[in-house]
Order: sequence, then structure tokens, then C-alpha cells
Amino acid sequence: MQPLTVTLHPGDVACVGRGDRMETLLGSCVAILLTDPRRTVGAMCHVVHAGAPNGAPARETAYGDVALATMGQYLRERGIDPHQCLAWVYGGGNMFPGQIGDTAAEGNVGAANFEWALGALHRAGIRVLGVALGGHAYRKLRWTVGPDAPEVETVLMARPPLPQVSTP
Repeated sequence: MQPLTVTLHPGDVACVGRGDRMETLLGSCVAILLTDPRRTVGAMCHVVHAGAPNGAPARETAYGDVALATMGQYLRERGIDPHQCLAWVYGGGNMFPGQIGDTAAEGNVGAANFEWALGALHRAGIRVLGVALGGHAYRKLRWTVGPDAPEVETVLMARPPLPQVSTP
């Protein structure tokens, strides 16, 4: 059987088996990857909004709480207890440097997303193996379910040039 490659877009959730690949591109969004300790199954979500939907449909997986619950459901369907899983968390970049601050309190959506993700995993008792969060960068994320860690390519955002100051 040919290995499967799943490309996740904002709000997507996927669960695949050993040898299958998941990939996504992140800005302020956050991806959570979960796997069983033997790394036979992997699940990934692409979270757009931290927490629970307010007024949005209760099944909207763009919201972190719904996405994490959906991942848990998919893992249980494959016989995996999500609370026994290991995790990686990526993304949460500040896509508007210079316009907003670097914290959630300053309006940074990426910071709000990664703070929510780390808190939700902590509350669930899920051990986090690695993170690449925040900063002024996009991240290309790829993971083939198995013994190796996910591949993360950080793409720094180009800064606009400083204004030229002429001297008399």
C-alpha cells in the first residue's frame, strides 16, 4: 500500500498511520501533533483560533478546543488513549511585527494560540517533546509518522527597508 500524504489547511484535523505523512504551513496558526509512544499513529490539527467557538458552530475545528477533542476522537477510534500520547507544538508567529506586540495581551493572535495550545496539553497531562513557537516567521511543517521528529523549516519574514534619511 502506497503511503498517504495529507496536507492540512487552516481548521483541518487528520489522523494517519505509520509511514504516512502530514504537512502544513503555519503563520499565526498553531499545529499540534500527537502520537502514541510507539509512534504507530499520528494526529495533527491546524488551529486558527485559541479556545472554544463563541457563536460559531460547535463542530468548528478551526477552534483549538474542538480540534483537540476531534484529534482525541480519531485516536480513540484507532485504539490509542490520547492522554498517553506525546506532542509537538509549532507555529504561533507574529505576522504583523511593528503593528502589534509579541504577547496575547497586546493583540498577538499567534501568542494567544500557542499559549492556549501549551496550556491545553498541560491540563490534559500530555508530555510535549518539542516546540517551535512565536517569533516573526512562517513555518513549513512535515512529519512522517514513525521514529523521527517532525521536520520544521522556519521562513523568516522579510522586514521592510528602513526609510532613507538624507543629509544636507
